[in-house]
Amino acid sequence: MAAKRNFRLMAGGKDEKKRKKSRGKGRGAIALAVAAALFGVLLIAFLFVAARYEVKNITVEGNLHYTDEEITDMILKDRLSYNSLYLSLLYRNREITDIPFIQTMSVKVLSPDTIQIMVYEKTVAGYVEYMGRYLYFDRDGIVVESSETRTQGVPQVTGIAFDHVVLYEPLPVEDDTIFQEILSITQMLSKYEISTDKIYFNEASEITLYFGEVRVRLGTDNLEEKIMQLQYILPRLEGKSGVLRMENYTEERKNISFQEDG
Repeated sequence: MAAKRNFRLMAGGKDEKKRKKSRGKGRGAIALAVAAALFGVLLIAFLFVAARYEVKNITVEGNLHYTDEEITDMILKDRLSYNSLYLSLLYRNREITDIPFIQTMSVKVLSPDTIQIMVYEKTVAGYVEYMGRYLYFDRDGIVVESSETRTQGVPQVTGIAFDHVVLYEPLPVEDDTIFQEILSITQMLSKYEISTDKIYFNEASEITLYFGEVRVRLGTDNLEEKIMQLQYILPRLEGKSGVLRMENYTEERKNISFQEDG
């Protein structure tokens, strides 16, 4: 007679499937809990950053062609842009291609709720009128902007001849050294805090500056000395109309006269 054997039953069948299913549900619940916790942490962090770094104070530096309010409106376009951290990342020496006269803009966070907008404008030496538009050129005579509106603080240049204009290319003048002359004049005027409406060159390259109804004939030499004297003379001519003759003025011969119109 065969000996009776003892067997140990192994788990399997339907019981094993139930346990696997139970383990799967447990892992899913854990993953869901971890995801929910992570989402909660991120949400809290987002709400903290949004509240902590909300822009409330703004300073603007470097803008000439646009007001502080106009620059601010360019930066704060939507709800997200009111976050100072976001702005500092978005505007980190950012090149601007769709706003006339502006080359780059940067945003610096001074404190969580305070930012500083630095505006870097294209260098403009003057403008010429051509076919009903104002064409602004830089120190090398390259046309950097074309606009239908005149910008205050930039002088009109007349007396230079050209027959066509191409944006982002030099004005086609006979003697391009005139642009260095224009830049030199504008820099001297800026040095003495003088703003002129127009710079005129005649056929002999003699320079006349326009200040309202007053025309100042500078000639071609000793420009620095003459412009330095203008800061003292112009206030006395306010409201008058005529020609201020300074062509023959030198440090030794202080020859200046004013011929009033009419």
